[in-house]
Amino acid sequence: MTDWLPRQLEICERYGASFLPSSDPEKVGIARNTTLRPLNGLRHPPESGTSGWYLWGGRELSQSPDFFQALHISHLEETCPMAMPFLGLAPGWRFLVDGDQVDVWFDPTLLQTGIR
Repeated sequence: MTDWLPRQLEICERYGASFLPSSDPEKVGIARNTTLRPLNGLRHPPESGTSGWYLWGGRELSQSPDFFQALHISHLEETCPMAMPFLGLAPGWRFLVDGDQVDVWFDPTLLQTGIR
């Protein structure tokens, strides 16, 4: 298993984000379509054993209640390694990765409850 901490700290420093690690036994919400590009991620405040992260692939974010599945952080490196460097970003942050294009930005609406 890779030590992602140095890369996560680097990402936070580069974008001026606070660092809040994600680790087991926390879970992420992950869509089955994470093989599609671009890879998208957003983070709400953690609660009830979740990290607050939601990950999906492609241009569309479905509103279907079964779009996301729960996955423990420990399985994410195998399932979606491209997301690992970003998991230290604090709640309110988003990322998009598409080949060499990487966008990271703060979205204050993610700090409101009930919004994806």
